[in-house]
Amino acid sequence: MIRVLLADDQLLVRAGFKALLDAQPDIEVAAEAADGQEALAAVRAHRPDVVLMDIRMPVVDGLAATRQLTADPALADVRVVMLTTFELDEYVFEAIRSGASGFLVKDTEPDELLRAVRAVVAGDALLSPGVTRRLIAEFAARSKEPAPAAALTALTEREREVMALVGIGLSNDEIARRLVVSPLTAKTHVSRAMVKLGARDRAQLVVLAYESGLVRPGWLG
Repeated sequence: MIRVLLADDQLLVRAGFKALLDAQPDIEVAAEAADGQEALAAVRAHRPDVVLMDIRMPVVDGLAATRQLTADPALADVRVVMLTTFELDEYVFEAIRSGASGFLVKDTEPDELLRAVRAVVAGDALLSPGVTRRLIAEFAARSKEPAPAAALTALTEREREVMALVGIGLSNDEIARRLVVSPLTAKTHVSRAMVKLGARDRAQLVVLAYESGLVRPGWLG
């Protein structure tokens, strides 16, 4: 059973998400929170698999709560998906850099919400849709110039190549087709790159790909 925590200051939003999620045989809403401070306490009390975290909340906002959550080694298995009103929310890139596994627009289709919850539990990041690629590119373009890529020296040439393809939003299956390898081999290269670079998940690997200069906005491989 996938356990979800809903963190949003709007009761109506929580109620709608709860009704949808609780209707699934493999998902349950473990707890709710109306601000980031409540969310952090609820995460520690209930240990959900996924937190659907609104970016803008009172007391402690979603971005600050995400930073605290992802910095706690005891909560390393908890995945955070940010909820935003607009596709190009100015805080989304920073949230992913802080450890969130992706983002969803609040008016997303029900099937997409369910797919997203199941995807992050399976270890995937919500970085495949074209709109997310545009968002990552948009905020990477605004960020500082890439730092020296010394950390990437730990990667093999193939791992760097795979990381670059992750950076433009390709799935393991898409990477496998591009490099003419098996999906399992592609997944193994992604996993090794994450371990070597200390990336919490696939989403942070994308951020590192941009920040290191391995991928630049607009690059299509």
